[in-house]
Amino acid sequence: MINLLKQGCDELNIPITDEGLNNFIKYMELLIDWNKKINLTAITDPEEIITKHFLDSITPVSAGLIEKNASVIDVGCGAGFPGLPIKLVRNDIKLTLLDSLAKRLNFINSVLKDTNTEDVTLVHSRAEDGGQNPGYREKFDVALSRAVANMSVLIEYCLPYVKVGGIFIALKGPSVGDELEESGNALSKLGGEIKEVIKVCVPFTNLSHNIVVIKKVKPCPKIYPRKAGTPSKKPL
Repeated sequence: MINLLKQGCDELNIPITDEGLNNFIKYMELLIDWNKKINLTAITDPEEIITKHFLDSITPVSAGLIEKNASVIDVGCGAGFPGLPIKLVRNDIKLTLLDSLAKRLNFINSVLKDTNTEDVTLVHSRAEDGGQNPGYREKFDVALSRAVANMSVLIEYCLPYVKVGGIFIALKGPSVGDELEESGNALSKLGGEIKEVIKVCVPFTNLSHNIVVIKKVKPCPKIYPRKAGTPSKKPL
């Protein structure tokens, strides 16, 4: 597993230390163990965890999208993807992981302790509530999401966290084009514009994904994000 991870990082041109490789293995082992008790992932094969979770998550680093010492928030982080794998290869970033389920954050906390990973903040909150919290609103250089929600919904969830001039990075599947066409209203209302869409191939898989990069060009109006549950029920 270590060789697979090392070769994958090499293919993505991402430097990784022996300590970093070992930390990913600890992360994988904890994910498999905890998943027996709480539902964290449908992917339980070790090789697929490495390729479809770890290597896929760090593709934004390969694309050079995250600047040194950036403040980064992963909105709806689930079992930590993509934010925690990015932190494990880019220890310089200041990472915040936000999720609505405390059980997931408890799992992530166990990973942080076992890997001695510091400068990570865990936030138990709905995305909409966190986006209205003055402590998090427009405080981050980068917001991340690997969620399955439609782009219009993700934009309302995530863009309020981003500073003007910062970026929102969404990891999406191969059919993101239609979603982007439908997201113009959300982008306009929340102060974003599409900067680029980067196609990436995940090493050792047939997966071809898209990294959508949205730049924050003006502040979000105070009414966004709307109250919890509204963005998904009534997308902009």
